[in-house]
Amino acid sequence: MRRHLKLCHTSDWHLGHTLHGHPREHEHERFLAFLLDVLEREAVDALIVAGDVFDTANPPASAQAMFYRFLAEARARLPRLDVVIVAGNHDSAARLGAADPVLRAIGVRIVGAVPRLGAGGRAPVDADAMVVPLHDRNNEVAAWVAAVPYLRPADLPALDAPVNAERADPLVEGVRRVYGEVLDAARARQKPDQALIATGHCHMVDVQRSEDSERPILGGLKHALPVDLFPGDVGYAALGHIHLAQPVGEHEHVRYCGSPIPLSMPEESYPHEVRLVRFEGGVLVGQTKVRVPRAVDVIRVPGEEADSLERVLGQLERLEVPAGLPREQQPFLEVRVRLSEPVPDLRRQIEAAIGERPVRLVKITTAYTGRDVPLAESAPRRDLGDLQVEEVFRQAYARRYEGDPSPALLRAFHEVAASAARALEEGEA
Repeated sequence: MRRHLKLCHTSDWHLGHTLHGHPREHEHERFLAFLLDVLEREAVDALIVAGDVFDTANPPASAQAMFYRFLAEARARLPRLDVVIVAGNHDSAARLGAADPVLRAIGVRIVGAVPRLGAGGRAPVDADAMVVPLHDRNNEVAAWVAAVPYLRPADLPALDAPVNAERADPLVEGVRRVYGEVLDAARARQKPDQALIATGHCHMVDVQRSEDSERPILGGLKHALPVDLFPGDVGYAALGHIHLAQPVGEHEHVRYCGSPIPLSMPEESYPHEVRLVRFEGGVLVGQTKVRVPRAVDVIRVPGEEADSLERVLGQLERLEVPAGLPREQQPFLEVRVRLSEPVPDLRRQIEAAIGERPVRLVKITTAYTGRDVPLAESAPRRDLGDLQVEEVFRQAYARRYEGDPSPALLRAFHEVAASAARALEEGEA
């Protein structure tokens, strides 16, 4: 009898997220309730969460409680469900993985930090500890997962021989080594009618990313990973980190499922989804996207780009919003205004135009064009919180030196930034 397996792929929940100071608990609660209904209605055999369960390394207690309530409810409603969760770059790998020994009893496996054979950051990777079986409805193993979490530069093995920088990147080759070892460990267990699946929380080549939310990871965009990390025998690669659901290039079986809610205002147009993936006899036979209903609207005025204050105020005065919405269901609103000079009472004018409409004004974006500068040559002012750490470094470098920082200097900067992030994470733990 051919084994059948139905898998649900989701990622980038970012529990505990706030949008410009506004909490998202209501949206996350609605999403998790929706996900439980999908898992039960579709008789799903396994759930993969591909990183960024939480928004920060030290999430609030309410976000952690929401996560564990979801796992308990999933166990109660689907006792056979296998759950595989890997850490993302926003998660504390140690904190997320600490619950793994307990959660194994209810069919949940969490891979937080990269496990090692011995103490110390340079001990060999324990590839076997990242191989997880998935079971079909008859409790037979139908697939093996190479459950690889987000890989930091410090997680990567030292290469045996120097890498020719013109031919290969040391960081990319280190990632390739980890995946090779874990996939080989999975293949050693795999039978002919069992699927081979991989996870990843990473930035791949040939993908579209959000302008505000997704950090360049593993040393910046220069180190985007190639799709050949996943050889032809990998039936499906369940990826996280990119918030827009999409395949990697033309490879439909290597996929980001995206975030379940918009995590920044530019993600207002994203069609959020979870992915159902079906295998028969170890072979991928189909995929279905299940659209996640939006619990709270995101509105940008104007919809396309900044406009004059007069026109924007007119649009706000005509804005239609359902009356009587409770606070947690009120739309998030960004107002984008083009100005030729500062307007001291800009917020007051905008709030007056909004009036009593039940919306949450989360952001006012201003684009100063200048009196004699064409609009096409002007650039909107960006808040510091919207900038990525590499952008800040590049701007600081450009103010003092000519040209761009060298690749070697960028690598050194990202190593220092990663070390600082780890130190901050350990200080919060």
